[in-house]
Amino acid sequence: MDIVYLRDLRIDTVIGIFDWERRTTQTVILDLEMSADIARAAASDDIKDTLNYKAVAKRLIQFVGDSDFQLVETLAERCAQIIRQEFDVRWVKLTLNKKGAVRGADDVGVMIERGERF
Repeated sequence: MDIVYLRDLRIDTVIGIFDWERRTTQTVILDLEMSADIARAAASDDIKDTLNYKAVAKRLIQFVGDSDFQLVETLAERCAQIIRQEFDVRWVKLTLNKKGAVRGADDVGVMIERGERF
């Protein structure tokens, strides 16, 4: 199994449980690792033979930007579902970071893995 990754994808969205969080956007940061078989793409040198990370990023930017979930857990789960279903990815590891959510901590968020890694 090969891995296609995307790091530090920053998206503004409404996320949180507090009243002030519901009235403004915050930036969430996504890091993704997605299973892929890149041998065919390496042989053909054609984008249609691989997992197009730009298409994944554009889809998540649209989805996350339009969402208004309360919990980062829900947002992470929905993003993983989109990646697996719409891009035919067997396994995904997704880290969702909500910087600044906890005073004194640089990072806070969730990390999930969905699907079969091998």
